[in-house]
Amino acid sequence: MEILRWKIRISVLWIFMAVAMSAHSVLAFMEPGTMEQIGEMQISAGMFLFMALFWWVPLVMAVLSVTLKDLADRWTNMILGIVFTALNIFHLIEHLVDPSAHQILIIASTVVVTALIFWYALKWPKQEA
Repeated sequence: MEILRWKIRISVLWIFMAVAMSAHSVLAFMEPGTMEQIGEMQISAGMFLFMALFWWVPLVMAVLSVTLKDLADRWTNMILGIVFTALNIFHLIEHLVDPSAHQILIIASTVVVTALIFWYALKWPKQEA
């Protein structure tokens, strides 16, 4: 039962990550001048795919976190927790150039959440007898 509790915690954190990325995107479109900048940009299919992965991977991980076997679940969450923490730190640094409080709050929360995913996976409890 203890392992299931950890799996659910991690799954909820992945869902938080996907929802935070949705909020980040919506708020980014609401910022003044964003629509004009987007009109000038050439966004490729590859860029759309890369952006979609920031929703898709956390949602898939939310499901896998409660369905994978314990060892696979632990290692997958540790690896992707580190990867997403690093990506979110990079994303946060990008937004520090032209900061907006709401974006910093959301992106910083994704750094904390993905670091917690890694931490929970790292501190995974011993298998119950």
